[in-house]
Amino acid sequence: MMTRRSRAREVALQLLFERDHNTHIDRKELERFVRGRLREPDLRTLCLKLYEGVLANLPDIDKRLSEAADNWRLQRMATVDRNALRMGAFELLHNPDMPPAVAFDEAIELARRYGTADSPAFVNGVLDRLRRSAQSAPPAEPSS
Repeated sequence: MMTRRSRAREVALQLLFERDHNTHIDRKELERFVRGRLREPDLRTLCLKLYEGVLANLPDIDKRLSEAADNWRLQRMATVDRNALRMGAFELLHNPDMPPAVAFDEAIELARRYGTADSPAFVNGVLDRLRRSAQSAPPAEPSS
């Protein structure tokens, strides 16, 4: 059963997927898309926070995912896997209120629902390497 917050993450993943294929998304259209899928204002806020947080930290997130994904270039990953990883990485690295286990579980569940049979294990492995490297590195500077 999908939780309400999981549904907000699902819509954020859809937004990130769309952005990978169309970088010129109209803000009003994006907000209309979110309103049409999430009725509760707090879920819309969470969805947009995740989407905007990933975008605001995208260079750092992509660099760190590239380092953690042995033998995989980010551009060669399936779009669903790449964006589930980005959202999981954002929550692990830039959202200190999010317990790491929840960030893992949510990213893996998105990969399971929308990716291939191999996606959950791939996302888990990359996020685990990312978590281990983040624990041994100084915290990233927040983006402005």
